[in-house]
Amino acid sequence: MKTKLLLTLILCTCLSNAQTKKWTLKECVAYALENNITIQKSELEIEAAKIDVSTSKGNFLPNLNANVNHSWRTGLNTDPITNTNVVATTQSTGFGLSSNITLYDGMRNIKQLHKSNLNLLSKQYQLDDMKDNISLNVCNAFLQILFNKESLKALKIQQELSVKEVERTKELVKAGRKPKGDILEIEATLADQEKAIVNMENNILISKLSLFNLLVLKDFDAFDIADDTYELIPTDITSNSPQAIYKQSLTVRNDIKLSEVAIEIAENDIKISKGAYQPTLSGSYGFNTSYFTSELFNSPDFKTQIDSNKGHSFGLSLSIPIFNRFQTKNAVKKSRLQLEQAQLNLKQTQFDLRDKVYQAFNDTKGALKTYEASIKALEARTLAYDYATEKFNVGALDSFTFNQSKTSYINAETDVIKAKYDYIFKLKVLEFYFGVPINL
Repeated sequence: MKTKLLLTLILCTCLSNAQTKKWTLKECVAYALENNITIQKSELEIEAAKIDVSTSKGNFLPNLNANVNHSWRTGLNTDPITNTNVVATTQSTGFGLSSNITLYDGMRNIKQLHKSNLNLLSKQYQLDDMKDNISLNVCNAFLQILFNKESLKALKIQQELSVKEVERTKELVKAGRKPKGDILEIEATLADQEKAIVNMENNILISKLSLFNLLVLKDFDAFDIADDTYELIPTDITSNSPQAIYKQSLTVRNDIKLSEVAIEIAENDIKISKGAYQPTLSGSYGFNTSYFTSELFNSPDFKTQIDSNKGHSFGLSLSIPIFNRFQTKNAVKKSRLQLEQAQLNLKQTQFDLRDKVYQAFNDTKGALKTYEASIKALEARTLAYDYATEKFNVGALDSFTFNQSKTSYINAETDVIKAKYDYIFKLKVLEFYFGVPINL
């Protein structure tokens, strides 16, 4: 009985721990990068690119083929011993090996291997860029939950104050220092706060669902994030000029590297296309032997025939292109057009990145100013609210004016929370362009 009770307690403890799992931002990012379906598909593309590299390496090696043939012949045959024609049924078996190797093809094999390696590098940059964007999306969704949770805490604190104010107002009304209508005014404000709490709880649910979907989890009821309070960490990134941050981003951003590799691939394709203008030299080797038998005469045994019928052949083949209906010429032209397109794509990517960096820089500085202004506004609203509370408690302020002061204070408190997380995210975006890993 005691054993069953102990097992039950252990099971309940494990289930409780599973249900109270709190995800940190680091855990969310790591899990998203490991389980995201798009990333998994991109990783498969990398594996396919590795196979292409192996195939390109194999093009440098000779091939090897074996062949066996067996035939029956009825009628006039040549006796291989007497070299006379006889009417008989004969059987013959042939064995052979053949091999070919490309000795020179205008360096196309070398260039194709180089292209395969570049394609592999391109797929890796594509995957890294995808991971960066997913990390940024996870960070944004995570911070949205934190903002909603802190806002909910602030609303609940204000609700508690409102409940106390209702009780205090009832005492003042009972003492004849406040009109009865003041209770109704404060109760209406309390009802509005309850409505705001319900809305914020719904916002938390929606923001959690957004992050839950990004992580591709299965049990939403057991999902939540760590309720840590993230404070602003001093940073000097904004001491750099936007131009300096942009220059740094050109060296670290994977979308830039991806565009640069695309240019290398296009340049290499031109060389591959031009290689078709040059001759192709290949070498070949063949080995053959055979076995012959007939019911009219005694043929040498199998081993003797195989040994005596051995034959080796060696050869070189040179193919010189003269005219192939403009296929090579047009292939070179298309490769050059693809190079121009890749160069334009790089310029466009650089322009877009510059705009994003400058926008992120201005957004970050603007968000910091908004946060600092929100703090000052909250300080002023707090003093005003404290003063209004004192006047209201002694009956020197009507409930309508008091509630206006209180609403302004609540809004100012919410604005600070919103401005803080807005600044944190925009700072992370700017650091992201500077090459700083996303972390809180």
